[in-house]
Amino acid sequence: MSCYFRHLKDVFDAAGIEITRENKKTVDAAVHALLGVGYKDCPTTWRAFKNQIGTDPKARAAFAQNLARRLRT
Repeated sequence: MSCYFRHLKDVFDAAGIEITRENKKTVDAAVHALLGVGYKDCPTTWRAFKNQIGTDPKARAAFAQNLARRLRT
């Protein structure tokens, strides 16, 4: 689980999310859902993120916004 979290620190920061032991699974499930990947499939999730979002600052910011919105509901 969450093998890609270290690569998304800027995304989590932009979303205003501090990763804790308590919220890690919830955040992980939200990332999977936003990318359309089954939960707990870390390598596929990371690959999907790189393909769909990559290093594009606008795409990363939009993803952060969508993640924050999803976690608020």
